[in-house]
Amino acid sequence: MARIQIEPAGSVSLDVAVQGSKSLTNRALIAAALAPGTTKLTNASFSDDSKYLATALNQIGVPVDVRAKEDVILVQGGKTLKPDGEFFMGNAGTALRFFTSFVCLGKGQYEIDGEARMRERPIGGLVEALRKLGAEIRYEMSDGCPPLAVKASGLKGGKTVVAGDTSSQFISSLLLSAPGAAGEVEIEVEGEVASKPYIEITLDVMRDLGVPVEREGYRRFRVPAGSRYQSKVYKIEADGASANYFLAMAATTAGKARVRGVGSRSHQGELKFAAILEQMGCTVKMFPEAIEVTGSALKGVDVDMNDCPDSVQTLAAVALFAKGVTRVRNVKNLRVKETDRIAAIAAECGKLGAHVDEMDDGFALTPPSKVGAAEIDTYKDHRMAMSFAVAAVAAPGIVIKDPDVVSKSFPGFFEQLGTLGIKARRS
Repeated sequence: MARIQIEPAGSVSLDVAVQGSKSLTNRALIAAALAPGTTKLTNASFSDDSKYLATALNQIGVPVDVRAKEDVILVQGGKTLKPDGEFFMGNAGTALRFFTSFVCLGKGQYEIDGEARMRERPIGGLVEALRKLGAEIRYEMSDGCPPLAVKASGLKGGKTVVAGDTSSQFISSLLLSAPGAAGEVEIEVEGEVASKPYIEITLDVMRDLGVPVEREGYRRFRVPAGSRYQSKVYKIEADGASANYFLAMAATTAGKARVRGVGSRSHQGELKFAAILEQMGCTVKMFPEAIEVTGSALKGVDVDMNDCPDSVQTLAAVALFAKGVTRVRNVKNLRVKETDRIAAIAAECGKLGAHVDEMDDGFALTPPSKVGAAEIDTYKDHRMAMSFAVAAVAAPGIVIKDPDVVSKSFPGFFEQLGTLGIKARRS
């Protein structure tokens, strides 16, 4: 297994142009696939997750031309979908969930599967909601999880109900494909809603591509019959969760980082991480399309991170260097991500000398007097690798195993560190 060791950089001084958002790219791919004509996505993400979705769309009959050297994806939308297919989505949860609703718009037999971990990740709430709209979907192994067999005859539309607490991706998936249904689609959401900002960026993409959604807060959404996406040139905003790794490095090294491409105009919930760094003692400056963080002495915080779940591991890495306990709450869905992220945080921060008490929906981390050296397991989870790089920049002797797992969301992450003067040695 490959390993990488980062040489501590002292107080960093970083100016970073951040890659395009994986979350926004995946949403735009589905919308573009339903928009007649050619949609050009610029500053797109070329993560593994987006590649799985692009490949599946190509396979079902939607031409998708990925031009990585140009940061462009061309989608020829509005095509008749092929009547059958078997689709492998790796461990790309967002891609699989979005594509499940999309294939229901076709006519034929479709099978959707992924890696072993994907077969443990919940999709039952989405399946039940799609069934209420006329879809025929069967679980091929375990109830509530992929693989799925879909007998599609188009979605008739109507009213459906979905629970909001398991994953906001269920709501986003239904919304994105709703314009392809024969009639109006009304979505009623029951219970607490997880990760609300991810629903907001779904609505942003839909509106930007020609489909405004009627809503009553987070309780009810309505996509009128006859709604149609419009093809256009669409720029993907930079990725908020990716930006946070660099901001966090400023915090752990008492340095400075400026990230470009996201800022006060952004709706991405992950960018609330900057406010958490401010609570911990950093100086934060927000600009319309940039964020600047200057590190200082850090203190522990007590935070609800439901709006920015993809940055929880990053915060854990920062908390290793703070004075006092850091408590993270209301992120229960982290237990069904690429790995059980709460358990993984506890195990790996423990190797570095921290004491971590797990709760069902979060953890309390007591930092060590000095961050130790250790080999960090990444659990096939891209965010474990990048988050512990944040710690490795500030403390010697931290080795990250299986670093190439970062390709899931941020291919070239470690290479970009090199361009910023942060040295990393592979073995």
